[in-house]
Amino acid sequence: MELKSQEMRKKAPEMDPLRLGTGWSKEDLSKPQIFIESTFGDSHPGSGHLDKLVEMVRKGVKDAGGFGARYFCTDMCDGESQGTDGINYSLASREMIAGMIEIQAMATPFDAGVFIASCDKGVPGNLMGMMRVDMPSVFISGGTMNAGPDMLTLEQLGMYSAKFERGEIGKEEFDFAKRNACPSCGACSFVGTASTMQIMAEALGLSLPGSALMPAMSADLLDYAYESGKRAALIAGMDNMRPSKIVTMESFENAILVHAAISGSTNCLLHLPAIAHELGIEITGETFDRLHRNAHYLLNVRPAGKWPAEVFYYAGGVPAIMEELRPLLHLDVMTVTGKTLGENLDMLKNNNFYEKCAKLLAAFGERYGVKISKEDVIRPYDNAIGTDGSIAILKGNLAPEGAVIKHTACPKEMFKAILTARPFDSEEECLDSVLHHRVNKSDAVFIRYEGPKGSGMPEMFYTSEAISSDKELGKTIALITDGRFSGASTGPVIGHCSPEAADGGPIALVEEGDLIELDVFERKLNIIGVKGERKTEKEIEDILIERKKSWKPKDMKYKKGVLKLFSEHAVSPMKGAYME
Repeated sequence: MELKSQEMRKKAPEMDPLRLGTGWSKEDLSKPQIFIESTFGDSHPGSGHLDKLVEMVRKGVKDAGGFGARYFCTDMCDGESQGTDGINYSLASREMIAGMIEIQAMATPFDAGVFIASCDKGVPGNLMGMMRVDMPSVFISGGTMNAGPDMLTLEQLGMYSAKFERGEIGKEEFDFAKRNACPSCGACSFVGTASTMQIMAEALGLSLPGSALMPAMSADLLDYAYESGKRAALIAGMDNMRPSKIVTMESFENAILVHAAISGSTNCLLHLPAIAHELGIEITGETFDRLHRNAHYLLNVRPAGKWPAEVFYYAGGVPAIMEELRPLLHLDVMTVTGKTLGENLDMLKNNNFYEKCAKLLAAFGERYGVKISKEDVIRPYDNAIGTDGSIAILKGNLAPEGAVIKHTACPKEMFKAILTARPFDSEEECLDSVLHHRVNKSDAVFIRYEGPKGSGMPEMFYTSEAISSDKELGKTIALITDGRFSGASTGPVIGHCSPEAADGGPIALVEEGDLIELDVFERKLNIIGVKGERKTEKEIEDILIERKKSWKPKDMKYKKGVLKLFSEHAVSPMKGAYME
């Protein structure tokens, strides 16, 4: 079998001199060509260190007889954009990263690929691009940052900010938190979207086993990068190692079971469907809801749990989670190792992987002066933190296509409630009302026109943090939006409400004083009354029809550029908000 790269050399005589001019040697030209894509750049801590992993990949590729070509598409940082219109670019950036990978990899044929990313849109963007170009490939997670003093982690900063705004803490305490929340490179040290998607990449079988969410500064991560480079060179040109031949519906079901066990970010409901779409596989909200029902939630890591994400690897990482779930998993699915998932798990047990992890966990305990065991981080299946997964898909006349709630981060008091609607057409208006207590107990606070077509589907991070950190409001109101939430968000927050307001979905028709039914147990989200008065189901149906007649779409927020394209072509939040 002749490699694609060598076929191209025959067709394009300019290729050899152009590559020689780039710094390749004559000998490099005839080797298997490995595409090395990363989000390296100075955009944020999750990407600032990836150049070191790139060089270790190149070394591994070289030692296995190939040549590695470096390509870069730096991602943005949601954290640096929070509270500004910059956050509106976040979800759209996923599409642009995938598109840039398609351009880079398809313009010049390669024989295999290595994809390296750490964070919220970099990881899913690379995974979408990896599926789209469909060459034999390995994904490498950039890992997680260390925790700061007293195990301070970045997701706590929203709480500090809200407390500072309310005058509950002083500037010195707030500044200390800001200076110490990110002590190293890597993804933020909690199970937010970045950590969730790193874990999903391994759970799908696209990363070497045990490599997800390692401490970003560890020597072990460099070793995994080297081995990933070697693996990519070895599978170059192998048709059965293309993602489309490895990843199946069963692979996604495994990943969703892991998602339930880790109480993963709700943004995963945007990303896994979009990744699956690249392979012609349909993942829906119902898929998540079906697999989360009765699923055991095991991971005691922030934001829903106690520990920083750094301990995830020390407790055994994805393999340890999968061992607890083993009877439920499709163990015969193929992975990038060329072995099945079951064979990978057995290999790790036989190679002292867990003994090594235990030593690292003990060292973490000594560093912070705490007693910590593996079971403190990853609970045994039969001693789970919860037994109904971590998310639920709510449906009803308010969200006919669905909406998502992370119920493991929601106060039990809000699992079943009748609330009074307080609609806002932007996050800014809503946040101001929450911070200044113009929102009351038993209100259903709506932020709408923030879906993909409305404004790019930004995170409602500051509003959710302001609510969850308020002792009075945090357990008595709900926040409902067609936007989304940070993986760090906690509290009674419901996102991805579909169809979105910009499409004329029912969320656009909600009026002040409507009665809203929230029932997590029965998976319901309905308008059940008007001006505080209960109505029949038929009466509400007729009222919504009349309201829709007088509803007028808002002018498109963005008139040019990326966000105009995104708003014109994005599908609904519950389908994954990918562009078509």
